Amino acid sequence: MTAEAGLPDTLRDLPVWTPNPVELADLELVLAGVYRPLTGFLGSFDTATVTAGGRLADGTPWPVPVTLTVPKEMTGHERVVLQDPEGVPLAVLAVAEAWQDPVTQAWRLAGPLEALRSPAHGPFHSLRRRPDELAPAGGPVLAVATRDVLHRKQLGQLRQVAERLGAKVLVLPLLGGEHDDSLVRALLGVRKELPDGTRIVPVPLPARDDQEHGDQERDDQERDVRLRAHVAAAYGATHLLAEAELEGTPIPLVVPEPWAYDADVEVWRPVARIEPDHVQAELTAERLAELLDAGEPVPDWFTPPAVAAELALARPPKRSRGITVFFTGLSGSGKSTVARGLSDALVERGGRTVTLLDGDVVRRMLSAGLTFSRADRDLNIRRIGFVAAEITRHGGTAVCAPIAPYAATRAEVRRMVSAVGDFILVHVATPLEECERRDRKGLYAKARAGQIPEFTGISDPYEVPDDADLTLDTSRMTPDEAVGEVLALLVDGGWVRPE
Repeated sequence: MTAEAGLPDTLRDLPVWTPNPVELADLELVLAGVYRPLTGFLGSFDTATVTAGGRLADGTPWPVPVTLTVPKEMTGHERVVLQDPEGVPLAVLAVAEAWQDPVTQAWRLAGPLEALRSPAHGPFHSLRRRPDELAPAGGPVLAVATRDVLHRKQLGQLRQVAERLGAKVLVLPLLGGEHDDSLVRALLGVRKELPDGTRIVPVPLPARDDQEHGDQERDDQERDVRLRAHVAAAYGATHLLAEAELEGTPIPLVVPEPWAYDADVEVWRPVARIEPDHVQAELTAERLAELLDAGEPVPDWFTPPAVAAELALARPPKRSRGITVFFTGLSGSGKSTVARGLSDALVERGGRTVTLLDGDVVRRMLSAGLTFSRADRDLNIRRIGFVAAEITRHGGTAVCAPIAPYAATRAEVRRMVSAVGDFILVHVATPLEECERRDRKGLYAKARAGQIPEFTGISDPYEVPDDADLTLDTSRMTPDEAVGEVLALLVDGGWVRPE
């Protein structure tokens, strides 16, 4: 693919590539000067030294690998146009190195970036600023770089630390999740409870998983804190509020003293000022999730109403939350029959909009023209997953019934859907012998005769799920009984009301 019209003539024939969300965020922060001294994506040597010791090859401290993954066929070019998901060209990468990651075997490009235009995607773009667009505070600045809302405890701690430092406050909502809008609205909603002059500047910084580089979870957390400190420093912060101390960060980390809710006077304040028998237990993350799942109000003593309202929007009650029920199994296992029965049963009960994405129907409509090669079968499942995720995002119920033989592709669909709602995997584990005996379409007979290559269960593997929420064997039960088991799971889980 080459760059579209609208670019200078010198760029129109260049290949184009769309980075993934983390890479797009890295690109934006490099171009904005937030990642200084970085001027582009890292090469193999810098990546190795950052991964091993948190420093670039020249010794400069830097916490995380900033790399760009591309298909192998992109590695033969000297310059590449990088675009956003809507096809808007953002920058030109001058390729200094094409290299293969020794751990993942992924191909990567490294080199400096030349900006073409500023990114203009994402919610609350009007609030986003480059560091050079912020006027100097003229004194200490305490930053809070967060992917989570601020409850009453955190707000009190923030005010106390800012007062002690005599600092202005800079809140940096870190964007990159499915509920960025709720996060920013929740922080704007508590602005009156923040110190005067507080600035709120959203920053694109998705959580990254560097497990592919051999990191442990604790190392990942430390690298994330160091990266937040780099970002905060770039925006003029002199201190970063943190949960634990860590040496060697660009700006000092400030850990607030423990706070708790004093049930006697009904306020949050430092634990040292509260009688031990007056300390009220804080809501755990698990208990908060239970309240939201059940549609119960989050108590005012725990969080301001504006935050509670945004939490309820981001995590609706289970009975009104979008959900995908994804059936997987061999051809002839009965998954389509059970999926249709479940769809009918949900419609009969009411309260949910239901869309059935059956394998054969999808093949004729959504995936017409695809073959049965592994690549095309994976693409078919990804298309189903994309549609199911959109249905789920808007509060609907998607019932899917493809074969979906490969664990990695099923996991990809689970991730897509789980980012916006709930995902239930049902393995219809009817034995191959029974599926072959049924063989209404004569497919198994053709596969045995070699007329159908790469046929699941015969000449191509079916990877049995180890993460199924429910397993059914339709050779041991009627279709109605199978539907009943799925319904029972949905009722017990709180997604469907009892009959």
